[in-house]
Amino acid sequence: MAASEKCYPNCDPSVWLRSCEEEVARPLEGEISGTMPPWLRGTLLRNGPGSLKVGTMRFDHLFDSSALLHRFAIHDGRVTYQCRFLRSSTFKRNHAADRIVVTEFGTKSVPDPCHTIFDRVAALFKPGESMSDNAMISVYPFGDEIYAFTEGPVIHRIDPTTLDTMERKNMMDCVALVNHTSHPHVMPNGDVYNVGMSVVKGRLRHVVVKFPYTEKGNMFDRARIVGTMTPRWALNPAYMHTFGITENYFVIVEQPLSVSLCGVVCNQLTNSPLASSLRWYSEHETHIVLISRSEGKEVKRFCTEALFYLHIINAFEQDGRLVVDLCAYKDAKVLDAMYIHAIESMQSNANYAEWFRGRPKRLEVSLGAPNLTRLQPRLLAHLGCETPRIHYDLLNGRPYRYFYAISSDVDSENPGAIIKVDTISGQTTTWSVAGCYPSEPIFVPAPDAKNEDDGVLLSAIVWDSSRPCAVALLVLDARSLQEVARAQFRTPSPAPKCLHGWFLPERA
Repeated sequence: MAASEKCYPNCDPSVWLRSCEEEVARPLEGEISGTMPPWLRGTLLRNGPGSLKVGTMRFDHLFDSSALLHRFAIHDGRVTYQCRFLRSSTFKRNHAADRIVVTEFGTKSVPDPCHTIFDRVAALFKPGESMSDNAMISVYPFGDEIYAFTEGPVIHRIDPTTLDTMERKNMMDCVALVNHTSHPHVMPNGDVYNVGMSVVKGRLRHVVVKFPYTEKGNMFDRARIVGTMTPRWALNPAYMHTFGITENYFVIVEQPLSVSLCGVVCNQLTNSPLASSLRWYSEHETHIVLISRSEGKEVKRFCTEALFYLHIINAFEQDGRLVVDLCAYKDAKVLDAMYIHAIESMQSNANYAEWFRGRPKRLEVSLGAPNLTRLQPRLLAHLGCETPRIHYDLLNGRPYRYFYAISSDVDSENPGAIIKVDTISGQTTTWSVAGCYPSEPIFVPAPDAKNEDDGVLLSAIVWDSSRPCAVALLVLDARSLQEVARAQFRTPSPAPKCLHGWFLPERA
């Protein structure tokens, strides 16, 4: 297709289709432009899709790509870069067989002659062992340990210096979680909370799990369920990627995209992908459920129009009101947009931009309003945005003003943009450079910060098909989105675009 015939001429989908062919175990030294803030010291860890290929086979969905970990180490104005594949059980099994032998979210594996139908039935009772453990979504700290996450029950501890995969933890073993969100909340005191599904007294429940912080010992050994709620549909619990936490409540957004448990069982028996068990019920509203942090019980729920979301920006209480900000879509087509064939054919798909047409919206209601009060979403900005971040350590679960994100509008003039939104004034600021594609911007506060946005944003950036073997760490002034510095690296093989990460400040 000629360039003039492209539906989205400024968007290069190849950044999502790359496969890393050679790890960078020995740190590369970055070429610095601008001036790195002298106070900026620490490690930016990133996670995301790393390779779509296993032997001669290819995964069908972006979520199935082998997890690739990235490390940018910042010290005294210098920056180094490494990347390593997560050595999950799935990764090792696939590469030992030189083909895809574990079924993923959107990819069916080749038949395994060693597994009978009886093995598949038995696997229903061991989801931590039968499901893929390819943890390619995010990374989070549990005390002084770092773990790679996906939505299955298994997480992997990684070495934040070498990126070695150190150990594997199955949440079925400590709190019987069948699954959990990819985005737990890390509290200022070090406690970690997450939401998942578990069987409580013989019935499936959405549960909130607390992992109490400890300087010595295992946070997982002390984990306990601190909140529960009954799914709106017993056999079709809502799909959840994130949740909110405020001063008094755990905030659960129960959307019309659900997981058919009957479908999951059928998929397990027929070796079919998990994606085929998802159901979108457009005729049903979205519920916002409040679970009391003190009592652990559902205390109220509100409702709004049918919408799909992956990421909650922030949730908080203020003056007797509840506020929930999220990146909302009219339906779940964005998941279809991440199939590899859809990405490859996007330039001839006139509907593709609408599939990705997410917008930041605010849901606000008086906490004293009657149960099932209907909320009208309010648009925070007329910009597509995803992977939102805030000044997390200070303002998670509290009133805030600014959030940062990347563009999700593939039909915009500069689809690779970083966005800052002022939720009070509605003002937006963007940063973009032609042919450049940034990842989730992570806010790092300045040591003498007086305002919410005093600090810098860190983003890993890649380039279009003109520069596939290059990656950089971008440093922006969080107030103005002006570029402060950049560390560029030439990689030995293509550099894929990553998803989520965490910044570990250097300890004094």
